Amino acid sequence: MSDATATHRKTTKVGVVTSNAADKSVVVKVENFVMHPLYHRFVRTTSKFMAHDEDNTCNAGDRVLIEECRPVSRRKRWRVRKVLERAE
Repeated sequence: MSDATATHRKTTKVGVVTSNAADKSVVVKVENFVMHPLYHRFVRTTSKFMAHDEDNTCNAGDRVLIEECRPVSRRKRWRVRKVLERAE
């Protein structure tokens, strides 16, 4: 199977918008639960991703679905696909 015929599924993540200060950009915090290697307890880890928001529709506190995309800028490799839940 060659690379031309192989399809690549884009990775998606669900997170909460923490900042929308920049134009057409948001910072999304994604939480992940990982088993601790020694203590065998689940530990909450967080990661922050810069995502491209073309229409500036996201506000802080919104739950969004982001997907992997080509590099938009130096730090942005994710795009907001949809807003799942609006903040109050």
